[in-house]
Amino acid sequence: MRQPNHSGSGENERRRGMEQEEKRGWNPYIAGALTGLLLIFSVWFTGKYVGASTTFVRSAGYIERIFDAERVGQMAYFKKEMPKIDWQFLFVVGIYFGALASSTTSRSFRWQAVPDRWKGRFGSSIPKRAIVAFIGGAVAMFGARLADG
Repeated sequence: MRQPNHSGSGENERRRGMEQEEKRGWNPYIAGALTGLLLIFSVWFTGKYVGASTTFVRSAGYIERIFDAERVGQMAYFKKEMPKIDWQFLFVVGIYFGALASSTTSRSFRWQAVPDRWKGRFGSSIPKRAIVAFIGGAVAMFGARLADG
């Protein structure tokens, strides 16, 4: 068990811990280059761009179809984009499991409702963090759907 540090160097220790945590992840240039290659191969082999926003909307329709299939069948959007489990859905599931594998192998996985950077800047309120995360996700999804993504 770690003893409390009363020497005033607690802030330096916290910074070192954050720097060390950042160093354990992938090199962002390599990760970016690999993502770029994935996008190129996706278009080359399937003729489709990698995306996720359509999957979330289709998933909502898929779930809603369980409760009211007739309503979903009448919606213009779902006539065009039928709720189904397809390669994009599996791609989104793969993102989750890939991130889990990456964080586990780099030993950076942890359950944390409020990240350290957020806590340092805005405080440790979980409801505040959840509200801002929800709003950010809604804005990102709106933008993706507006761009027909």
